Amino acid sequence: MKKIYQILLIISAILAFLAILLWIVGIGLLATGPFIVSSIICLAIGGRSVSILNQMSFTIWVIAAVSVGFFYPQYFQEIGDFKFTGFIVPLIQLIMFTMGTEMSLKDFEGVIKTPKAVLIGLVSHFTIMPLVGFTLAKSFGFPPEIAAGVILMGSVPSGVTSNVLAFIAKANMPLSVTIAAISTLLAPFLTPLLMKLLAGQYIAIDLQAMMLHVAEIIILPIILGLLVNRFLRNAVKRLQFMLPKISMFGVLMMMIVIVSSGRDSLLEIGPLLFLSAMIHHTIGYMLGYWSGRFMGLDEASCRTISLEVGMQNGGLASGIALQMGKIATVGLASVIAVPWMTISGSMLSNWWRNRPSRDI
Repeated sequence: MKKIYQILLIISAILAFLAILLWIVGIGLLATGPFIVSSIICLAIGGRSVSILNQMSFTIWVIAAVSVGFFYPQYFQEIGDFKFTGFIVPLIQLIMFTMGTEMSLKDFEGVIKTPKAVLIGLVSHFTIMPLVGFTLAKSFGFPPEIAAGVILMGSVPSGVTSNVLAFIAKANMPLSVTIAAISTLLAPFLTPLLMKLLAGQYIAIDLQAMMLHVAEIIILPIILGLLVNRFLRNAVKRLQFMLPKISMFGVLMMMIVIVSSGRDSLLEIGPLLFLSAMIHHTIGYMLGYWSGRFMGLDEASCRTISLEVGMQNGGLASGIALQMGKIATVGLASVIAVPWMTISGSMLSNWWRNRPSRDI
């Protein structure tokens, strides 16, 4: 099997080289699609034989999904009268449900044990990222709906990916789980409020409707997942190995559908959005870390807050954009941000993993 993986890596390199060569000779970016998509898929499969690529496997699959949606949007937009964007909210609810099945009241014990660290993490998350997003939207001069999407990406709670990365980074895992869980439960109130305050100048925000939409997307599925975990625990344990895979599949499908729906806007403004996302989340990591340091927290907790601040729930941002009827514009920032967050968060976590601190 290892030899097959190595062959796939060689094929991936050859296809990538051909794509670059064809682009240089001027046949156009879109014509390189088959080579780029095939190269990334070969890299995702073949990378299982290389430690660092294996650790970034999900990131590579996300990039592959984005590439499929970008180069072949016609296959993921609609069939007859049915639009593929109709899958987005159910997919997010499925992901939130799987998150709920892995949660219990123990996940909130961190509030009692480390209230200071939890409060710092939550305050940092819901101030740093929204304000940086607002500043970037102003500075880059994005069109109104694109600007609102950047602010939305900064106003959603942290994602479950941050928990995985906190483990890799040898950070404070109980604190990570607690901040992620509470920020998600606060989202129906804080995300719409932040959007009203910061993005209201760009697009009309119906505060009450957005609160109901966010609750419908995340709170109800999480509660259902908690109930299943509580009363059907044995069944959940038998299916536990499948739940993360279901979540990852849901994320990949969302990426394909969202990119397909907004491909034309991406061609026009994609590079600037990517630069904005790089700045946004990098600042989130840095200010999140130093907010913990400034308040006297230990190294492990500072690493956790850094990841919880810098990592956002891109799926929820996409779901909100869809409910607003603006998935092809407001939803684009999340599509650009998710691959960058996954790549940068993985790199940061692996760097920390190899730099143990005396107070960990």
